[in-house]
Amino acid sequence: MTTSAAILAALAPAALRGRLLPDHPLADLTWFRVGGPADVLFTPADEEDLAAALAALPAEVPVTVIGLGSNLIVRDGGVPGLVIRLGGKAFGSIAIEGETIRAGTAVPDMKLARAAAEAGLDGLAFYRGIPGSVGGALRMNAGAHGGETTDVLVEARAVDRKGALHVLSHAEMGFAYRHCAAPADLIFTQATYRGKPGDRASIEAEMDRVTAAREAAQPIRERTGGSTFKNPDGGKAWQLVDAAGCRGLTRGGAQVSEMHCNFLINRGGATAADIEGLGEEVRARVRETSGVELHWEIKRIGVPAR
Repeated sequence: MTTSAAILAALAPAALRGRLLPDHPLADLTWFRVGGPADVLFTPADEEDLAAALAALPAEVPVTVIGLGSNLIVRDGGVPGLVIRLGGKAFGSIAIEGETIRAGTAVPDMKLARAAAEAGLDGLAFYRGIPGSVGGALRMNAGAHGGETTDVLVEARAVDRKGALHVLSHAEMGFAYRHCAAPADLIFTQATYRGKPGDRASIEAEMDRVTAAREAAQPIRERTGGSTFKNPDGGKAWQLVDAAGCRGLTRGGAQVSEMHCNFLINRGGATAADIEGLGEEVRARVRETSGVELHWEIKRIGVPAR
């Protein structure tokens, strides 16, 4: 097994400018506030720094990317290998030229929506209802309130496992419902969107509507990971969970939200195993009562506690 010391030694010749933190806790970087540490957490200084790290890293060392941690369960045993978290000005900036918006993949989706509205660009207001970042939105074709990433994306920049840069067109992203077919080893660094001219006041009114609908229907003030399961074809995950009698169901410190039963919440003191185990119990009950196989929308990474 690769140790944090071995990872640091392998990366030393690359003279990286970003932060390398061995055995770093990850729980506080997730909305659930659960999970173990990363062998090494790396916050690259910029795209070049990221590429240098990936080029220097031995192929057998696993690489995991995390964003804002809003749609993520980190298992209690932590995450082996190098965990990468993009941030700072290099990955958190937005530039607008005409109808084109370029955003680093650490930009929160809500900030992207606000920037588009301030520029009078319509089509991105739906991002106001997504509590993640641009990188996560690319990876899962995030959407809400009638809009999806595929509707507005022009192209994306990414660095592969060997440190090579790629620019992917919309077609090369291979978007489907909550899915992107781009190679799993690509780490997205920037996205280019195209909006359409609109009235700022009308766009902001739409964003206010999205905000109000979200606050009224979702437990956004809880420790949660957002929508837990993808909607099956022709149906709604929450309705199947409710029909299976899972609203309010608990396991340890985890609970199926009473407010919106496609949300799991940490009531305090939950472990990652509590939350993931509760989700699997819900899947089993839905399968038993309706015959429908629910699929996780929340990303789960790492290993269980020993």
